Amino acid sequence: MKRLAVLFFIFFSLPLAFADYNRFNVPDSAEIRRELTDTWFTESVELLYGRRPEIRANYEGRRFQIRAEENDTDVFIYVSPETKIPVDVYSRSGVETVIKTEYPGDISGSWVLVRNKITGNPVSIRHYFSADSDVFVQISPLGRVSLVDMVIFNSYASRGVQLALPFSSFYTASFEQLYEWTRSVIPWNYVFVSPEMYHSSLQMIQVIRENLPSIVFADDAMYDESGRPVSILTGKAREKTKKDSGKLSLSNAGFVKWVVDGLIYPLTGSYTYRDPLLVPTVAFKPVGLQGIIDDKYDLSFALNWTRNLAAASLSVYTNKKYLYKDSGVDVTIEPFSAELINGTIVNTAGYIKDTGYAVSKLKAILYVLSATEPSFCYLAAIRSTAKTVPEVRPFNNCAVIFPFFDSGGHFDCTVFENAKELSLPYFMQRYKNDFVHLVRVGTEDRFFPQTEE
Repeated sequence: MKRLAVLFFIFFSLPLAFADYNRFNVPDSAEIRRELTDTWFTESVELLYGRRPEIRANYEGRRFQIRAEENDTDVFIYVSPETKIPVDVYSRSGVETVIKTEYPGDISGSWVLVRNKITGNPVSIRHYFSADSDVFVQISPLGRVSLVDMVIFNSYASRGVQLALPFSSFYTASFEQLYEWTRSVIPWNYVFVSPEMYHSSLQMIQVIRENLPSIVFADDAMYDESGRPVSILTGKAREKTKKDSGKLSLSNAGFVKWVVDGLIYPLTGSYTYRDPLLVPTVAFKPVGLQGIIDDKYDLSFALNWTRNLAAASLSVYTNKKYLYKDSGVDVTIEPFSAELINGTIVNTAGYIKDTGYAVSKLKAILYVLSATEPSFCYLAAIRSTAKTVPEVRPFNNCAVIFPFFDSGGHFDCTVFENAKELSLPYFMQRYKNDFVHLVRVGTEDRFFPQTEE
């Protein structure tokens, strides 16, 4: 009995013990929340309506605002850290930038308790810890235990993981404690990032960006292993027009090859060969519709092209010859079990063999890839519906995608397609009804793509 009492004391003393320790640099309101349990968190909803927002400081002097908001069904109690936001104020005399104090409910360090508006019962708690507000951990009560979710851009990396802890223990838990209680059951490696690990990606992005003005689009255009302009379809020499003088002329696929060639050239003194890039990597049934059409039109062109380019890059950097089938370059991860669509949680389909991922899932997938594979970029083969034959979905286009986290820990992504720089939202909107197949290619600081002399 004495031993049980000691354990009881240790467990409920943990918030105090952890108050001075925060390895994650997440603003911590645990000390403040210990003083709110009997009022904001558990008193009747009617009393909450009469409460005015409060400002309190934690042990470090960081200020938090406590406030209540409501919708049709729930009341939200926010404990949100103070942040300073520059705002441009326009007047007749010009524009003046002023610093405004705000307490956003979804920034790193914000803690939100949701209570049912009618019963006052707790519904959930959200811990925001990321620079991206669409990434958070959520706890829900289930009898004497609690359920934990990890959400990344509306996709559930963990859903309903049971913890043998009462929901009330999370009223006063620090983020450090939340991590310790869940570190073995939810994938924190998906969300903890080190911005300094993306130097080679940022270096490549900048070099590509600087070269874009010297590239023009041309159909069926690439440069061979010796840097000579040739046709992708035939491999024969290609004549350049006068308007292309002094510039590189590249097709959609030729541009992706140009990027990979910039990685290979510093080690080999040459570029990738054309023929190995056209080797099929997927076989259709010869008597099926897609097989018949593929025999004439090569439905998997961009898929084969990107897979073989990735295998070629891997071969050079490992000094070992890899064919695609042995290379492991395909991205096939399945980090999510469900997703939130129009307010409803539904089971999700992830990677589909030789097809890839639905474009709608691309942002969440790239977030996880960027966190877990910081030294890679991705060649994307886009599978779209043929306009004349809807049941056929050819791989006609490809792109290069660089996911990374900036110095502030925000997720970002740069896409290059057809020698143009695109934002990820634009790319996803453009191909919103399509699929994208990804292969990984290592990024390097030594990146020297071909230039026209």
